[in-house]
Amino acid sequence: MEKYSIGIDLGGTKILIALVNKETGEILSFVKKKTKKDKGPKNIMRKMIEGIEELLEESKKDIKDIRSIGVGSAGQIDRENGIIIAAPNLDCYDLHIKEILTGHFAVPVYVGNDVEIAGLGEQKFGAGKGCGDFVCIFVGTGVGSAIIKNGKIITGATGTAGEIGHMIVDLNGRQCNCGGHGCLEAYASRSAIERRIEGALKKGRKSCILDYLETGKSISSSMIQKSIEREDELVLQYVTEASEYLSGGIASIINFINPEKIILGGGLIEAVDYFYQKTVKKAKAKSLPVPAEKITFEKAKLGDFSGVIGAVFLEDRD
Repeated sequence: MEKYSIGIDLGGTKILIALVNKETGEILSFVKKKTKKDKGPKNIMRKMIEGIEELLEESKKDIKDIRSIGVGSAGQIDRENGIIIAAPNLDCYDLHIKEILTGHFAVPVYVGNDVEIAGLGEQKFGAGKGCGDFVCIFVGTGVGSAIIKNGKIITGATGTAGEIGHMIVDLNGRQCNCGGHGCLEAYASRSAIERRIEGALKKGRKSCILDYLETGKSISSSMIQKSIEREDELVLQYVTEASEYLSGGIASIINFINPEKIILGGGLIEAVDYFYQKTVKKAKAKSLPVPAEKITFEKAKLGDFSGVIGAVFLEDRD
């Protein structure tokens, strides 16, 4: 009997759980849950388990049909033991995902970083297919990256390579969720843009984004895009500012690692083409001439599903 794998993308705002055919990359069924990180790690794990059970019920599969579960999470990961060491954007620390899921479902569980799994997905079936040397950068609640060299994910000595979001861009700058100051993530993420817009609105500046905001709701990438389409001055100012910082970070990556390709993904990249185009143009301009001439840029092709598809390949990473 054919077996399938379950891929899970645990992000700051949502948990996406999918049943995947590893041979084709086909998503057979999927479930989405809101992360609701403010309710704590136990609630996140409860939602993850409920989501897997819903997925099995909807797809009419038994847990015996599942060969493995792969989980990609924001933050720093102990891959060997399947533990989230620290994920400030999830407010999770020392969370033993592998132990909990293995104990509940009795199938092999593999855990990696969320952009690592997105990179694996894009490598297998997306914009990185056929390219063994690229950096995958995703911009959403935070900013993260995966480095693929000679077809392999580079994880580094402590497994934390690729934390582009914590590249220092201002020594005495804004505080980041990680506790540091001046991190790229505090300037170039959707969350950073959201905070800048909200701060300006509180000071009385006008913006059409108010037409889309609901009480208690966060500013989304789609709201930002709609405001840009209306040439809103405030939103354009802060999106351009974020692009300036992100392009500088990418230029540093190009100069330092000299990859063949940069793949950009995440909600902000997908929804706001102005942000993508501006970032690519500026990154090339800020890079050294020789690598700038050779580098190619491409948007991630698998959208929301790059992570869940890549997660099922975590078992093959060694």
